[in-house]
Amino acid sequence: MRITDLKISISGIRGIVGSGLTPQLLIKFAEAFATFIGGGRVAVASDTRPTAEMVKAAVFSGLLSCGASPIDLGILPIPSLQVYTREKGLEGALAVTASHNPVEWNALKLIREGGHFLYPLEAEELLDLYYQGRFERVAHPGHLEKDERAFEVHLQKLLAFADRELLRSRPLRVVVDPCAGAAAPYVRRFLQELGQEVEVIHEDFGREFPRNPEPVAANLGALSEAVRRWGADVGLAQDADADRLAAVDETGTPIGEEYPLALAIEYYLKRKRRSPVVVNLSTSRVVEDITRQAGVPLWRAKVGEINVAQEMVKREAWIGGEGNGGVMVADVHRCRDSFTGAVLLLEYLAFSGEKLSTLKNRLPAYVMLKDKVPTTIKESRVILRRVEQAFPGGRLDLTDGVRMEFADFWFHVRPSNTEPVLRLLVEARDAGLAGEVLAKIKEIL
Repeated sequence: MRITDLKISISGIRGIVGSGLTPQLLIKFAEAFATFIGGGRVAVASDTRPTAEMVKAAVFSGLLSCGASPIDLGILPIPSLQVYTREKGLEGALAVTASHNPVEWNALKLIREGGHFLYPLEAEELLDLYYQGRFERVAHPGHLEKDERAFEVHLQKLLAFADRELLRSRPLRVVVDPCAGAAAPYVRRFLQELGQEVEVIHEDFGREFPRNPEPVAANLGALSEAVRRWGADVGLAQDADADRLAAVDETGTPIGEEYPLALAIEYYLKRKRRSPVVVNLSTSRVVEDITRQAGVPLWRAKVGEINVAQEMVKREAWIGGEGNGGVMVADVHRCRDSFTGAVLLLEYLAFSGEKLSTLKNRLPAYVMLKDKVPTTIKESRVILRRVEQAFPGGRLDLTDGVRMEFADFWFHVRPSNTEPVLRLLVEARDAGLAGEVLAKIKEIL
C-alpha cells in the first residue's frame, strides 16, 4: 500500500478500495462514529460506485456492534442525505462516496445531528476514538431499517423553495449530466417537476463512470455536444455525489467553475432576499464584485463546507458556498447542493429572459489557475513560510494556509483536506500575470 492510497483526516476516511481502504478499516471507523454519537439512528447512503455495497456492509456491521441502528437509504445524493438527517431528527449519517475522485476510490463522510458535517474539533475527537480503539460495543445490537423514498424529503424542500410559477411560465430546454452518479435516479424527475424540457445523458448507473466525475470544463465534452445537438438553453453537470454544479451555456461552452455560484448569488440577492454572503477563501473575486454592487457584506471562511456553514450561521447569511460549484442556501439547507444551485440558475434564466452566455459575460472576467503539489504535513509548513516571505506587501490571511491579496491578483496556497497535496490557486484579470505568479509559487516549491 502506498501512503496516497489512503487518507484518514477530519474530513473522514478515503482510499482506493482493496488497497488502502479495507473492510477492517471501515468497520473500525463506523464503530468509532457510533461510539462518538452514542448510538441511535444513523442514515447511510451511497453514490453509484461498484464498491458501495461492500463498503456499506462493513459500515452496517460497525454501527450495529456499537449500538447504532442504521437506516439504509440506498443510492442518494449527499445533500439529500443531509436534509433527510435534519428533517428526520437523526443522530447522524454516513455518506459512502468519494465525490469527484475516480471510481476505484471510495470514502466515508461524517454527518452530525442536524445534517451538517462534523465540526473540526468533533472530528478530531472521533479520530482519537478511532486510533485508540475505544469503542462502546453492546451485547444487544441495534437493527437495520430501509427507506427507499428518502429523496422525497429533499425534493419537497426544493419544490417549496423554487418559484414554480415562474419556471412553468417560461420552460427551458435543459440537458443534464449526472455522471451516472447519485443524482442519476432523481434528476430527470426533479427538473420535470419544475416544468422544464429535460434531456439526460449518462443516466444509466452501476458500472464505470462515463467521464471523470469532477465537473470541470475538461470533462464536459459530452454535455457540450448534447446541448448543441438538442438546441438546449443550458447544460447542467453534477459530480458523483451531487453536491457540486457546473454549467455550459446555449452554445455548449462551459461557463467556468466559479460562475454557477456567482450567478446563483447574484440572482438570490436580486429576487429572493438581501443577505450577507459567505464564501470560502479560494472563491473568485467576482463574488466580491456582486456583493459590492448589491450593497451587502461578504465574509470568507476556511475551505470546507462545514467552515462555510458555520460562518453562515454566525453572520446570519442565507446564501453562500464554495467556488467549485458548491451552492449553499439556508432556505433548503446550509450544505453544498447542486439541486438548489440548479433552481437558482434556471430561475435566473427564466426571470431575465436572457441567454446564459449574456448573464455570465456581464460579470467581471477573471482568470483562475489551479495546480497541486504532493507534499507531507511537515514539508507543507516549510513551504508555506517560504511562499509568505516571497510576496511581501500584500494583504495576508493565514486562516487556511497562505492567502495573499494584491490590487491586480491574489493567490491561495493551502494543504488539501482530502489528499496529501498542497493546493495552489491564483486569480487575476490578466492571464499572463496569473501564469507568472503561479510559476513563481511553483518555483518556490
